[in-house]
Amino acid sequence: MLPWNDRAGRLSVLKLIVFLGVLAPGLYIAAQAATGTLGSKPITSAIHQSGDWAVRLLLVSLLVTPLRFIADWPKLILVRRMVGVAAAAYALAHLLFYVVEQAFDLQKVASEILLRFYLTIGFVGLGGLVVLAATSTDAMIRRLGSTAWNRLHLLTYPIAFIAIWHFFLQTKIDVSQPVLMLGFFVWLMAFRAMRAAGIQVRPLQLAGLAIISGVATALLEALWYATMTGVMASRILYANLDVGFGIRPALWVTMAGLALVAVNLVRARKAGAPRGRRAAVAAE
Repeated sequence: MLPWNDRAGRLSVLKLIVFLGVLAPGLYIAAQAATGTLGSKPITSAIHQSGDWAVRLLLVSLLVTPLRFIADWPKLILVRRMVGVAAAAYALAHLLFYVVEQAFDLQKVASEILLRFYLTIGFVGLGGLVVLAATSTDAMIRRLGSTAWNRLHLLTYPIAFIAIWHFFLQTKIDVSQPVLMLGFFVWLMAFRAMRAAGIQVRPLQLAGLAIISGVATALLEALWYATMTGVMASRILYANLDVGFGIRPALWVTMAGLALVAVNLVRARKAGAPRGRRAAVAAE
C-alpha cells in the first residue's frame, strides 16, 4: 500500500500532505548538500539537522492524539504511524551521518557511543525508536495483540524524553531549541495527565494548561542554566519576561497552547451551529 493511500487503497489528501511534509526536511538537507550550502562542516550540519527533525517529528507524533480531541478530527489517527516512522528514519539518518563523519570507522563509533554519555543515551533512544517503527505494522499488531502492543508503544514517552535529553547534552551554549522541545513535551504529557484525571477538553482548561506549561518551561530553562553554567536562575526567568531578549521558549510554548485553545473554540462553535439552527427551526 502506498503511504498516501487509505486502507481502502484510495488517495487520502491528508496522508499525502503529511507524507510530503515529513519528506520535505530530508529533501532540504539533500538540496543543501547538492548546492554546497550546508556550511563549512557539511556532515556536522547534516547530523544536527537530521537529529533536530527526529525530535520534532517524534513530538508531532505525540501531538496527534491531543489534536484529535481538541479539533475533533478523528482522521488524524491515520497519520500518526507515518510521522512516528519518519521520526525513526531521521534518527537513523542522524546516526548514519555520524558514521560518515567518523570515516566509517565502526569501532571508533562504538567506542564513542560507550564512552560519551550523551551518545549513549542517544543510541538508546534510537534503538527504542527503531523497535517502535518495526512493530508499527498491522501484522505486528496482530502478532503481539492489542494489549501488548499498546504497552510496548507506551515507550514512546520515555524515548521522547531521552531524545530531548540527548538534544540538551549535545548543545554547547544556546539551549533554546532543546528547551522549546522540552516545553512542548511538558504540554503533551500534561494534556495526557489531564485526560487521565477525567478533566474535559474545553477552552478554559486548555488555556490553563498553556499557561502552566509555559511557566514550567521557564522554570526548567532557569534550572538548566543554573545547574550547568552557574548563571543565576532569576536572570533567566527575567529574560523570559523581556521580549528585548527575543521570544523565549516559554512564550512560544504558551502561544502554541493558546493557539490550540483557539482551535478548540472554533471546533466547538462549528459543532454547536447545526444544533442552534435545528433549535431555531423547531421553535418556529
